[in-house]
Order: sequence, then C-alpha cells, then structure tokens
Amino acid sequence: MKPEKPGKIVIISSPSGGGKTSICRRLLSPSRKKNGWKFSISYTTRRKRRGERHGREYFFVDDNTFSKMFARNAFAEHFKVHLYQYGTPRDTIDRTLKGGGVLLLDVDYQGALKLKKDYPEAITIFILPPSIAALKRRLKARGTETREQLKVRFENSKKEMRQFRQFEYVVINDDLDEAVKQVLSIINCHFCRSEKLRQEQIRKIVG
Repeated sequence: MKPEKPGKIVIISSPSGGGKTSICRRLLSPSRKKNGWKFSISYTTRRKRRGERHGREYFFVDDNTFSKMFARNAFAEHFKVHLYQYGTPRDTIDRTLKGGGVLLLDVDYQGALKLKKDYPEAITIFILPPSIAALKRRLKARGTETREQLKVRFENSKKEMRQFRQFEYVVINDDLDEAVKQVLSIINCHFCRSEKLRQEQIRKIVG
C-alpha cells in the first residue's frame, strides 16, 4: 500500500564550519522524528572525532570496506573530500521516497549536485557562514585537526562557498537558532509550491 504522501528529500550543504550538521541536528526534534523525519547517515573513511559515535554522525569504515560498497553500487553519491572518502547510502533514500517522511542529507556541494541530478524532486539548501573570519574561527575551535589538515579544510571551504549559486536556497548561519528557523520555513514552503503538490489530490478538490 502506497503512503498518503511521497517521501521528501532535503539536501543541506555547506563548507566545513558552515553549520550544516548542527542545523540538521536541531531540525530532528522528537516530534518531527515521530512524523517521519530522518537523517541520512553517510559512510566515511576518516577517523572518528572526539564525541562522535559509529552509526550516529557517520558509519566509519576502512578504505577496503568503502571500495567494496562502491563496487556493488551502494552509494547514491560518493566523493573524496579533504583527503577522505564519503558516500551517501542509496537504500536510505529509496526507502524514504517509497515509505514517506522527510530525509535530511548533510553532504558537500559535489554530492549535493550529484544527488539533485539523480533525484530532481529534492530540495537543495546551501549554508554560508557570516564571514571568512567566522569560518576560520569555527574550524580552529573544533580542535580536531592538525595544522596541515586545518589548512586544507580552510582552503577548500573558501572554494566551496563560491558554489552557492548552484543551490535553490541560501541561508547565512550567523545565529544558529535563526538559521534553523529559516531552513525549516524553506522546507515547509517549498513543498507547498503548486508543482510540488500531488496533482490527483488537487483535482479532487478543485475538479
């Protein structure tokens, strides 16, 4: 039996330090989880940071495991980012589209554009920091990378910020609470656009 409403895919992207992960966590309140909101957990070959847990932030795997998953087409998108591999599991997206609910995807801009091409019904939101200086402070405050790793992330992040024009919506994350409100408003309003509504439902109402 088909769900009353098809599943919705929301792709949220930002440079490292932009705040996409924090925004996704705030969006997944207990009440929204009960209504079918879920977070797509990606696979990565990087090591766990302090406080992270396997199966919560990411599925942490070695290069061999990642390569085997790629070979069997398990990823809807995958890219090498900041020296490590990242991949979005295809089955999570397919289950959401068939079963209903809202799936939040936290991916870099390359992955976001690949997913949008394969899932054109998805919504894309890009998160910007309020300034380059703020981005640098946020990356340093993590305290999770070596000086060389931090330099790579910062330089890549500056390049990634220039990709904002390829996204449907842009939110400047100066205040986290306000940024979450804006993203939530975008999601709610986007799926009320006439072309996003179920046409058979509309025909029943207006004839």
